[in-house]
Amino acid sequence: MHPEPTVTSLPACQAGAAFEPALHLRKPGHRIPRQLLLTAAALLALAGCASVPAPTAQMALANAAVNSAVAAGGVEMAPTETALAREKLRRAQAAMATEDHAGALRLSQQAQADAQLAEAKAQAEKARRSAQALQEAGRVLREEMARQPR
Repeated sequence: MHPEPTVTSLPACQAGAAFEPALHLRKPGHRIPRQLLLTAAALLALAGCASVPAPTAQMALANAAVNSAVAAGGVEMAPTETALAREKLRRAQAAMATEDHAGALRLSQQAQADAQLAEAKAQAEKARRSAQALQEAGRVLREEMARQPR
């Protein structure tokens, strides 16, 4: 709660001026235009959310990510993530067909993330297998060197 304005609570430049309390208090009639503006802004924001454009670019990104995951060996090395990505992409395409653009956007983003995870897991598995093969080759080489006469 703010105290009522008094001559002592006013800035020094206004202290000597004639004091009219009604001029310094907010009038109830001034709130209506502000409330109208806030209501109109809220309605415009809601209207903007209702008309989500078709996420064609995001759909293309998700499709490319799924294809990249499959090409990287995701089906073999990250089957769960690849299957999730494919299923979400299929559901996103179905949402696009029914013009549920918000759902299509959400599902295509999830499909892209799942596909990127599948690709990363596939690449990690390939790297692990390569490291294992190099260790085995090093072990064999050490055994061969140990057998040779000095």
